[in-house]
Amino acid sequence: MKKRVYLFFVVLLVLLFGSVTFYAEKKEEVKVDLVEKFTEDISFTDTELEKVLFHLTKLTGIKFYAVSDIAGLKISISIARGETIQDLIDYLAAHYGINYMISDDGTIYFLIRSYPDDMSAGETADFLMMDAAPAMEKSMSRADTAVSFYGSHNINSMNYFNTEEYSRIYENSFFRVLDNPQSIFSIDVDTASYTNIRRYINKGQLPPRDAVRIEEMINYFDYDYPAPEGDIPFSIYTEAAECPWNRDHRLVLIGLQAKKIETEELPPNNLVFLVDVSASMDSPDKLPLLKKALILLADELREEDRISLVTYSGYTEVVLDSVSGKEKDKIKKAIDNLEPWGSTAGGAGIVKAYEIAKKNYLREGNNRVILATDGDFNVGVSSTGELVRLIEEKREEGIFLTVLGFGTGNYKDSRMEELSNKGNGNYAYIDNLLEAKKVLIRELGGTLYTIAKDVKIQVEFNPAKVREYRLIGYENRVMENQDFDDDRKDAGELGAGHSVTALYELVPADGDDIDLYSDLVYLQTIIKEEAYQSNELLTIKLRYKEPDENESRLISAVLADHIKGIADASENFRFAASVAQFGMLLLDSEFKGDASYQGVIELAKDAKGKDEYGYRTEFIRLVEMIELIVQTGADKY
Repeated sequence: MKKRVYLFFVVLLVLLFGSVTFYAEKKEEVKVDLVEKFTEDISFTDTELEKVLFHLTKLTGIKFYAVSDIAGLKISISIARGETIQDLIDYLAAHYGINYMISDDGTIYFLIRSYPDDMSAGETADFLMMDAAPAMEKSMSRADTAVSFYGSHNINSMNYFNTEEYSRIYENSFFRVLDNPQSIFSIDVDTASYTNIRRYINKGQLPPRDAVRIEEMINYFDYDYPAPEGDIPFSIYTEAAECPWNRDHRLVLIGLQAKKIETEELPPNNLVFLVDVSASMDSPDKLPLLKKALILLADELREEDRISLVTYSGYTEVVLDSVSGKEKDKIKKAIDNLEPWGSTAGGAGIVKAYEIAKKNYLREGNNRVILATDGDFNVGVSSTGELVRLIEEKREEGIFLTVLGFGTGNYKDSRMEELSNKGNGNYAYIDNLLEAKKVLIRELGGTLYTIAKDVKIQVEFNPAKVREYRLIGYENRVMENQDFDDDRKDAGELGAGHSVTALYELVPADGDDIDLYSDLVYLQTIIKEEAYQSNELLTIKLRYKEPDENESRLISAVLADHIKGIADASENFRFAASVAQFGMLLLDSEFKGDASYQGVIELAKDAKGKDEYGYRTEFIRLVEMIELIVQTGADKY
């Protein structure tokens, strides 16, 4: 019995000693010298709090951070030599309603002290956490440290704050050819939707419906279209076969293949990396991944390439200004030194990046801003409308925009898609390092070098062969009839080596459609004498501009009425059809017909081809995962 009591007290003493040691260690971790005195006079007048805190961080070595709601707060303050950090905090608290807390790593967080009376304690905690959590998550090792300030809220429950934004998708419907004989759309070479969807599936979730843009899913993959010949920078490929999800319908594929240019043959680059280093980027899938991606790109730079690096958070900083691509160590060091902090003054960053690009403009080169962000702008010029107007202005000066999206939780897909569209550039979402390699190395020419801009496609259907048609995807790329010949209307850009694929689902004409228009004499005559004598299914017209021209060029092609069975269609056709079918299932499309996940898998497996990099194999795996998620009901939890 005595031995048991003795052992009990020994264990108790060990635990107590361990607790005291742990407590002492924790106290040591959070210790901040608030009585440290300023060694010089400092004065700020009508200055944003974020800029003041950044200056103080550099001066004292203590990391100050303000949540975005007060980061832009203009303050006037004089700090005399000999005053302490506590004096500064007391002044801010008394004059601007600001409170503070200290995290485990010694960062001082400034927060709003008071809120509207009708805001509950829980709402206040959530409100603060929306801003502070991304920056604080890494620095806080104990959830109860956050609980002591925020009540019962657990700082590690980060998925609770999902503020991702997607534009509403309204699926294209069927149109009667006799009423609407032409369909016009702008091309789209973006791939962000597919990789974003992949991110959701890999987490065992169904993606939001509005995250599903079928054309971006299809165009993520390479297709074996014929290479262009002559002076035209791309080729046009067409094919028609039965529709796999509705055998009574037909499916038409239109493919473009841009000429490929080897990296060493590309014109010199004037690239401005515009990097979001705000606190919201403090996550492994954001700034750390972004830095690795940019370092991969740095390895591909040539001596004649000029590189600038602009960062933005609470304020904008030019880190590199037109450095030669041969100075790789300098470029990589600048990238590696990037650290997340502060709020997100994205608008100011974009303005500065374009200023740098304009200052270092290469008349015979490729001038481009590469924006890397989660899209969450919350300080300064941040409205999409203002940013779009700026970007449209700069594209006319020959400076294009590429957008690279990163991260989860507060991802702003809708904003980044629109910015890239208006900036004559492309938009990719990077969810892992292999994707960074695909976008920034394997497809470098297409990512950085535009060979044709404002590319529009007009498809005119033969009413004797086609009763109705539906464009699959491209919902936010559809254009009005008068836009096709209007060179002032912006459209999509085609990069070196890029391929573009579009699909139309057709309802065949049955010969009786003409009776509906029996009182229209001239239309009857045209249909009977022209359309019924032709073996043409449709005519394609395409307009494009050279990158440095403002007047479009016109080319055309015709697709004959030769419909194959789906089994006889090309690998390109069958794989593109399988991806489209998958997209319709994710959208729960009213037009999905007999589509099924098993049907997608069978069609894709049969059309996988050589699949050099494994992208098609990965697609099949994703479809299999979604099928299991739906079967088990895991998407409901």
